[in-house]
Amino acid sequence: MKITKENKNHKITTFNAFKSRNYRLYFAGQSISLIGTWMQKTAVSWIIYSLTHSKFMLGLSLFASMFPSFVFSFVGGATADRYNRYKLLLITQIASMIQAVLLTLLIFSKHYNVWTILSLSFILGIINAFDVPARQSLINELIEDKKYLNNAIALNSSMVNLSRLIGPAMAGFILEKFGDKFCFGLNAISFIAVITSLLLMKLPQQKIQPHTKNIFQDVKDGWTYLKQTKELRFIITMLGLISLFVLPYTTLIAVYAKDIFKGTASTFGIIDSMIGLGAFGGAMFLASLKPGSNLRKILAINTLIFGTGLILFSHMHVYSLALVFATLAGFGMMSQITITNTLVQTTADPNMRGRMISFYAMAFFGMQPLGGLLVGSVSQLIGVPNTVLIQGCIALLIGGLHLRFLKRNKLKAIQKNLLDTTKPFEAAAS
Repeated sequence: MKITKENKNHKITTFNAFKSRNYRLYFAGQSISLIGTWMQKTAVSWIIYSLTHSKFMLGLSLFASMFPSFVFSFVGGATADRYNRYKLLLITQIASMIQAVLLTLLIFSKHYNVWTILSLSFILGIINAFDVPARQSLINELIEDKKYLNNAIALNSSMVNLSRLIGPAMAGFILEKFGDKFCFGLNAISFIAVITSLLLMKLPQQKIQPHTKNIFQDVKDGWTYLKQTKELRFIITMLGLISLFVLPYTTLIAVYAKDIFKGTASTFGIIDSMIGLGAFGGAMFLASLKPGSNLRKILAINTLIFGTGLILFSHMHVYSLALVFATLAGFGMMSQITITNTLVQTTADPNMRGRMISFYAMAFFGMQPLGGLLVGSVSQLIGVPNTVLIQGCIALLIGGLHLRFLKRNKLKAIQKNLLDTTKPFEAAAS
């Protein structure tokens, strides 16, 4: 087959989004910062479980860091639509750095307990309620050629999960060799990279809509838009369900490392990293998809893979096989985050993008802390392996709902085409 110059120009590669200078800067800065973030998350979970030996407290730590995103995400999304997203992101990154410095000083001074750590985690959750809508919606503005937007979102997810692969492994080693204070200190330093990358960007002037309504009316308009947009409502609802009942399985990994596999902090870091490895593989798979791929079908299939991985992992006592199944679960888990984000950003009206991402953030970040409390409590009653088994079964059920939604939409499309085909004949007969 002869390849024309036009075909070459339209060739899609895995890294097309890197053609945009601003996105390259964003990717580099976020990559470094997120490694530090995952180091801190791993250290917090390890410290809390070491201090309390309570599965419920692990769930509470997730609740403290993520529930504020549920409460304030509506306002955060409306703020991202009303004001300059770049400046808002710069402010939230500086605020996150201050939080990390305070936590580092607290750990260095050794005047800390579980509740002081949870309090600072709660503050970070409030910051993230404004950071996530600004950061996610800004990606659209960083890409010069909008046909590479899907690729940029998938690469962004690969970056998040590569950091999840590296961060916990580094944290496990540092916790064991040097102590927890170094994990928190390195996270605080890592924010220098992302702040510097933002300052080096050259962005076009963002067109801000005049504020004819107050911010709460903007939130209400966003909610009305979501209710009227069936596809967005469905995928965000499914993400909310999986975030509530399934994704909090990650809070129980410390129990597997310490109690089931009789390991150390390094064991915890390795298991968490294998989940990250699977998620990274899933993100790279999504980044390599051809334009026009059926993302909704891939989301349904990968949800089933996610559930299968959790079921196989739940009662596995052979460490090497458990790592394989943790990787499989991570691969399937990735689609929940990346494909939903992609569909939200490409389907939503540009003037509603920040608010729709805030609903996405509410479903993803807001439901997980509630699920963390639920999963922590249930695991106390029926045991950790049985809890993870049930979570895998729920993932299979949600995957089935995705397939059912796809089938119904396909039947409606066929019926509509048949109706459109018969209309000219009916008109001629009359």
